[in-house]
Amino acid sequence: MKFNKWILCLLLLAGNIGSAQKNVNKIPLTTIIKTIEKQFDIKFSYAVEDISSISIEKPSSTLNLQQTIDYLNAKVPLNFKALDSRYITISVLNKTVSICGVIFDENLKTTLPGASIRINNSSNSSVASTNGAFNLENISIDATIIISYLGYETKEFKAKDLFSTDKNCPNIFLKPTKVELNQVLIPVFLTSGLQKSIDGSTILNTKKFGILPGLTEPDILQSIQTLPGVESTNESVANINIRGGTNDQNVMLWDNIKMYHSGHFFGLISAYNPNLTNKIVVTKNGTSAEYSDGVSSMINMSTNNEIKNTVSGGAGINLISGDVFVEIPLAENLEIDLSARHSITDFLNTPTYNNYYKKSFQDSEINANNLDKNANSDFYFYDYTAKILYDLNDKHQFRANIIGITNELNYSENNNDQTQSKTSALSQKNIGYGGNWKAQWNSKFSTQLSSYFSKYNIDASDYRVATDQLLTEANEVIETATKLNLNYNFNEKIRVLAGYQINETGMLNQTRVSAPFYSSTKKDVLLNHALYAETEYNHNNTYLRLGMRLNYFEKFDKLVFEPRINFRQQLFNPLAIKLEGEFKNQTSTQIIDFEDDFLGVEKRRWQLVNNKDIPIAKSKQASVGFEFNKNNLNIELTGFYKIVDGITASNQGFYNNFQYKNAHGSYTNKGIEFLINKTTQKYSTWLSYTFSTNNYNFESFTPSIFPNNVDIRHSVTLGFNYNILNNLKISVGGIWHNGQPYTKVVEGEETVQSGNNIFVNYDTPNSQNLDNFLRLDTSLSYNFNFNSAIKATFRAGIINLTNEKNDINRYYKVDPNDTEKAIEVNNRSLAFTPNISFRVNF
Repeated sequence: MKFNKWILCLLLLAGNIGSAQKNVNKIPLTTIIKTIEKQFDIKFSYAVEDISSISIEKPSSTLNLQQTIDYLNAKVPLNFKALDSRYITISVLNKTVSICGVIFDENLKTTLPGASIRINNSSNSSVASTNGAFNLENISIDATIIISYLGYETKEFKAKDLFSTDKNCPNIFLKPTKVELNQVLIPVFLTSGLQKSIDGSTILNTKKFGILPGLTEPDILQSIQTLPGVESTNESVANINIRGGTNDQNVMLWDNIKMYHSGHFFGLISAYNPNLTNKIVVTKNGTSAEYSDGVSSMINMSTNNEIKNTVSGGAGINLISGDVFVEIPLAENLEIDLSARHSITDFLNTPTYNNYYKKSFQDSEINANNLDKNANSDFYFYDYTAKILYDLNDKHQFRANIIGITNELNYSENNNDQTQSKTSALSQKNIGYGGNWKAQWNSKFSTQLSSYFSKYNIDASDYRVATDQLLTEANEVIETATKLNLNYNFNEKIRVLAGYQINETGMLNQTRVSAPFYSSTKKDVLLNHALYAETEYNHNNTYLRLGMRLNYFEKFDKLVFEPRINFRQQLFNPLAIKLEGEFKNQTSTQIIDFEDDFLGVEKRRWQLVNNKDIPIAKSKQASVGFEFNKNNLNIELTGFYKIVDGITASNQGFYNNFQYKNAHGSYTNKGIEFLINKTTQKYSTWLSYTFSTNNYNFESFTPSIFPNNVDIRHSVTLGFNYNILNNLKISVGGIWHNGQPYTKVVEGEETVQSGNNIFVNYDTPNSQNLDNFLRLDTSLSYNFNFNSAIKATFRAGIINLTNEKNDINRYYKVDPNDTEKAIEVNNRSLAFTPNISFRVNF
């Protein structure tokens, strides 16, 4: 065994020496020309700029003059032509050449499959193959070739530097960036711009986003629904269910700012402008100890963090909104990035808007079907961001952010004789400020100090002329936090992180009625401290991250320990095993109030835990899986077990006999996620399947165990992307899953009276399921250039191509004309909904 190891080491050493020797033998063409001039007493005539950057192996001294010229013509993209016996001219042979190369990690000397090769000021690009190689033809000899890979420093070359007439393509070595220890495992996952990290998280790079079925924009919260285990039972990005959790159990960070609002249009569109985000990381399990909250998942969004030397930006419009963003370098070490987006509903109601409106308001006082001459609705949304990037020097970076999100609704309705009117208004806002100082004290030690302020408000007013009664409701969240991270890299294999975080969160809920006067205000504040530490090991075929977080809640004098583990081991070349586990807690929750809601449009309001009737939610999750990755074929199989304790009945949105009861319990979700994905330069196709069982356990209820509201046992997604041309792409995909559970009424006794109140008499909770959900989507993308600096993209998409009539929720209400009967109410999914977008980037 030892002998075999020595033989292997000697072979590797010999290979490296041979490779090094080969590179050493290449010398500048200008030096070779001078030698040939002396050897044969001739003169070359040429332009210095044509040959100054070319190096080749020296021709043998045994060749005669003609053989030497033939050798040069074969080795370089130049034409050596003898005018007579003494003078030889050198000219550029072609304006275009073929280039090739093999891309390596500079440290590990391993190839980087999926690295991006882009021709500057051109739509021509490529992706390195599984062995890190690439080949491009008909490239301008003066073109600039940009080679990049996530987690590595970008390099630029001239095309003539990568020209090769033989099969010995040059080796290109990329250096890992200091801030990236984790490697990208799968560089192209489902579509370009989606990647899989070695720690199991999914990375979405919106600026490199390719195409997904139904989407015309790289919408953050819609894109991640292609992943197994990620559902939205009511098609809302404000109600994403990751491994059976509710939406408020997903923590969302925007440049380290915790956000409390996720969707425009009351959940149908992501509230975060995808054209400014640089990277989104979605983690379902095995989260870093640096982060807390989000007992279901973490969605971490980051914007551009590098100062550029040129102005860049873009603008776009679709049938819902228009946006613009710009990145402006003010100096070599100073830049400002700005973005803004606004709905176009102020002046145009498109078919897309009308379908979204019907979907959003079908279950509210503002029923879209009643928008006739007696009703008027004014709805709009907007968001904006600003970021300042300042580098004091190469070791100290300062960043400052602001983000604002707003939804506004005003609604008025008159009766038929115009004598009475009703006016309503609803406003949702989330604003965040953040600052960050990163210091690289030496090659091994760095620190990062960050702080943020986040404020969320929802305000509603409902005025009725007939009773001269004004109802106002408000929900406010104010959170401040400061965090200090200490990073120490022992070497390229081992990193250690330690840190401290302090959070203060205040929440207010207020209800007021003018006649008869009633006022209720509840305000809570919670301060908590956290210490955390983790170590990360990444070498060859092993990745391991172990962490521990200690949380202390001052108000309750309570300690909560949270261990974390993330492990991946390559068993042999294509097959790896992964193990992930975490304990997490959450101190805020969204209460769904059916009796006292915001016009029926937004029933959720944030509340803090009180460690009594609203306890701290705690999750325990473990998952184990296998990954197969070979020849651009990726297969994943993951089994998971998750239990979340401390949920409340009031935040689950029950439509059954528990609808108005207060209790806390837990849910347990266990299942299997499967994904198979094949990608090539021409196409990508995938199939994902999730099987899970998700049950509640409320000890004070009868029955105590029953199916979760989002208990989707079987879920399948299928997609196919195809590059018709280099700049023309099409995507088709479908979603199928079991219908959502619902509770039917008791036959023959549909209502029950309690005192003066009459309620729906529900049967066994969640004992029935809606019909299966099926939806087919498609998209088309076309890229073109106005000139070398301005690029454009046209996209078209259709959601629900076959116009399936999917029921996504069912409940009952007392019939006002016959109080012994209950009326069945069905909420429908989006109908056939087209959308188009046009973008220009510079």
